[in-house]
Amino acid sequence: MSEFPAGVPADASRTKVVNKTVLAWASWDWGSAAINAVMTTFVFTVYLTSELFGDKDANSVVLGNALAIAGVAIALLAPIMGLRSDAGGRRRFWLGVNTVIVAVLTAACFFVFPEPRFLVLGVTLIALASVFAEFATVNYNAMLPQISTPATIGKVSGFGWGMGYLGGIVALAIVLFMLVTPIFPWAGASEENALNLRLVAVFSAVWFLGFGLPVLFAVPEIPGTAGGPRFTLVQSYKELWRRVAALARTDRHTVYFLLSSAVFRDGLAAVFTFGGVIAAGTFGFPLTQVIIFAIVGNVIAAIGAMLGGWLDDKVGPKNVIVAALIGLIVAGFGVFFSPDATGFWIFGLLLCLFVGPAQSSSRAFLARLAPAGQEGELFGLYATTGRAVSFLAPALFAMSIALAKPYVDDAQRYGILGIILVLLLGLALLLPVHAPGRLGVEQPA
Repeated sequence: MSEFPAGVPADASRTKVVNKTVLAWASWDWGSAAINAVMTTFVFTVYLTSELFGDKDANSVVLGNALAIAGVAIALLAPIMGLRSDAGGRRRFWLGVNTVIVAVLTAACFFVFPEPRFLVLGVTLIALASVFAEFATVNYNAMLPQISTPATIGKVSGFGWGMGYLGGIVALAIVLFMLVTPIFPWAGASEENALNLRLVAVFSAVWFLGFGLPVLFAVPEIPGTAGGPRFTLVQSYKELWRRVAALARTDRHTVYFLLSSAVFRDGLAAVFTFGGVIAAGTFGFPLTQVIIFAIVGNVIAAIGAMLGGWLDDKVGPKNVIVAALIGLIVAGFGVFFSPDATGFWIFGLLLCLFVGPAQSSSRAFLARLAPAGQEGELFGLYATTGRAVSFLAPALFAMSIALAKPYVDDAQRYGILGIILVLLLGLALLLPVHAPGRLGVEQPA
């Protein structure tokens, strides 16, 4: 069972939920909101799936397929990234490298002009950015035990997620009032050749890079394994398989959790990835209204994440996740059956409320289980198991639309059912998993 890092001093500051180190760590979550909220959810993917690039349903299928391919790449490479950063003592280094790569790929989206021939370039850049963002997240999540204690880990994780959502609010507000519906005229707000939407990519890259830097100075680099092995790529896979097999023999419920969370986290990601697309394509939201919904939704999600973090330390992460998944499924059906924009506002905001606690408690759940010195490896597996099925929600979203298209006019709506199916499956797989206790002591399910 989990031991918190022996190499990290157990000073009094780590008993506080929020201190300078936690703030610097959470700043990365704040910065990454420009990628998650602005680029992949509410603005740039809405731009890519709009009629500027051709048929919106066909564009949605292309986007879903590109993200599914990205998921396969992450599944193959993420665990090795975690294993090698643990062994080499380069967790902070690789967090920095991948953060810079994501920023560069995001900035390159400026060159995606509003013509059908640029659609492939746009979805390729978004897909590649998602790959390297996941590599960065492996190392970022692995820092959680370094900056918290077993008694505060749920709150710290929830605080990070909450900061991410709040960062999304500020970033979206800037995009709305400076680029989409500017409060004062300036050259960058021009809609000619979608200049204002392409500048969103540049803004997001600068935002992410700027707020992603503090963690690189505040959280110390982990020590490498003195005299330990340095694995080649092939050796890394062999070592990873050996450790997974050992984990399956000694701690089966950690493996069960990795598998169940892989499925439900794919559903959680799809809620945000395709939320803006559905708001615009199915319910007719103009981009301005999509962004306003996103701002309100991020406020609700931040409240949900922080409340979920508090409940996590009180009732345990599994109970929080189960309750959140049930809420998401009910709200998802509400969105599907909503006849108009009013219904989407109500049930869409409920989705936002429940996504945060599920994400935060899932991260805290695994951090409680991670042995000292193997956090990167385990969070690499966390990313990999998630991405091993990360094609599932995008593929079911795309397939549901494709199957419905010959029979209904608003086929995009049926993509919601594919996401709900993934959440239902994830909930079913989670129920038998034994939960870690409040202080990292396993309790019966």
